Amino acid sequence: MSVLPIVLVHGIRLSGQCWSAVREQLGPERPVTAVDLPGHGSRRGEHFTLPAAIEAIHAEIDRVGGRAVLVGHSLGGFASSAAAAADPSKAAGLVLAGASTSPTRANTTPFALMHHALSRRPDGGARISGRIFDAVLPPRVASDVKNGGIATEAIPDVITALRDFDLRRNLQRYPGPTWLINGARDHLRAEEQRSLTACEQGRLLVIPRSGHYLPLAQPTVFSRLIADVAASCQYQEGS
Repeated sequence: MSVLPIVLVHGIRLSGQCWSAVREQLGPERPVTAVDLPGHGSRRGEHFTLPAAIEAIHAEIDRVGGRAVLVGHSLGGFASSAAAAADPSKAAGLVLAGASTSPTRANTTPFALMHHALSRRPDGGARISGRIFDAVLPPRVASDVKNGGIATEAIPDVITALRDFDLRRNLQRYPGPTWLINGARDHLRAEEQRSLTACEQGRLLVIPRSGHYLPLAQPTVFSRLIADVAASCQYQEGS
């Protein structure tokens, strides 16, 4: 039986490059790859839509063999849940980090305000965004985030695309093993118990003293969790 690859999907404004430290620490035991969602990273300038995001994720899974453990953070978690629901055969397992609460007007308003404030700056807010990531992430990870580009201009498209997004419906449509991983201080864990109930094979992990950027702020901790998830999915594939 072939080793299951891992496909990583980034959060809003970021890119696949933000996962460099996680990819390194997962080691050479299994293939690990990362997606650039539309409007982000190498695809800046494109419009973000949910169908286009699903297509990008499916294409990456197909590129690494047609079946993978799918790991998404924040926006990447919402997009990954939609991709797994659209074609469950492609996802051997699903991990949503910082994505246990459906987007609403209330929890997307801060991003809209951020876009309004930053887009008025000559550099689109790149410098101040970089300083924020410098403050909250390890130096290596912050550097990777900045090198991959910070796509503040994608925020309006993302908010529009997620306006009617129903996380629990997507979780109900995916029958495979699902992990909800949240930092204890994450504002997007408010509905984690309801989301867990929607999963056919759900597990919830809450990491103490961690916030929304858990996967990037603590890449060693997160990498170990994902390695365990991948091993569990591999075992289920063989049983």
